Amino acid sequence: MCHVIVTCRSMLWTILSIVVAFGELIAFMSEDWLIGKAKSTDIDNRTGGHHEPYRPTLGIYGRCIKVPKVQYFRRDPLCGPYAEHFSEIASGFWQATAIFLAVGISILCIVAFVSVFTMCVQSVMKKSIFNVCGLLQGIAGLFLILGLIIYPAGWGSQKVIGYCGHYASAYKLGECSLGWAFYTAIGGTVLTFICAVFSAQAEIATSSDKVQEEIEEGKNLICLL
Repeated sequence: MCHVIVTCRSMLWTILSIVVAFGELIAFMSEDWLIGKAKSTDIDNRTGGHHEPYRPTLGIYGRCIKVPKVQYFRRDPLCGPYAEHFSEIASGFWQATAIFLAVGISILCIVAFVSVFTMCVQSVMKKSIFNVCGLLQGIAGLFLILGLIIYPAGWGSQKVIGYCGHYASAYKLGECSLGWAFYTAIGGTVLTFICAVFSAQAEIATSSDKVQEEIEEGKNLICLL
């Protein structure tokens, strides 16, 4: 018989697992990893003045730019992938980053999906599902760290130099600055390891003596603080 067990620690771990997975996925897909140097635009024929300077952004496989003579009536930049194929990503380092991040995020998404069912299923083949998920989160965190360490090595590519100036090189930003997506990826990596550690607390909470007493009393829905 399935016993639905909900505790504060297990619920917090589930929520954090889902938040981390979505946060890393959104960061990976974003174009706001690097904020390029300010660029001026052509003269506006309607007013006779220049358009306001803007700063293009560059992601692992996408970018946001303004196209001169096309976007007179649009203030928002044009965003989309600059690489149609994996081999067209800016550098080999960024290709490696994309692989490591994709593997790590895939594992996190699987754990996030499984975490929803831990309220009803606490073990698989006599192994705690919390401990298994915690181990997977630790492995995912290692993949994310590798991806983030390798990422700055690609700043010397021609693509990045076009956005950040000739002073840009491996681990040197030049005239660029880091965007929110990079910081989100770092924050998500830290939270991934926190989730991995906290999974042990979720396991303890759902297998405590209080929970066993509730099960022995014949309760199917068990909610504990």
